[in-house]
Amino acid sequence: MTMPFERTRSVAQTHTFLTELACDTEVPERIRQNAQFLLRHFPTKRDVLLAGRIEEEARKLGLGAFSTVFSSSTEDW
Repeated sequence: MTMPFERTRSVAQTHTFLTELACDTEVPERIRQNAQFLLRHFPTKRDVLLAGRIEEEARKLGLGAFSTVFSSSTEDW
C-alpha cells in the first residue's frame, strides 16, 4: 500500500522530471512540448504539500470521509 508521503514524493518528483524533460534540448521537440503541456496543469510540490496539510486538518476535525491522499510532511522522504 502506498503511504501518503510516498504519493506526495512521487508527484513532486514527477513534476521535477517533467520540468527537466521540457528543458532538455537533447530531447526531441515533440517530447519537450508534451512535457510542457502536461506541466500546465500538473501540481507543484508546494500544491501537493498544501493539499496534504488541508487533508490532515480536515481529518482532525472529523471532516475527512476517506484516508489522506497526500502528506504535508517531507520528513519520511
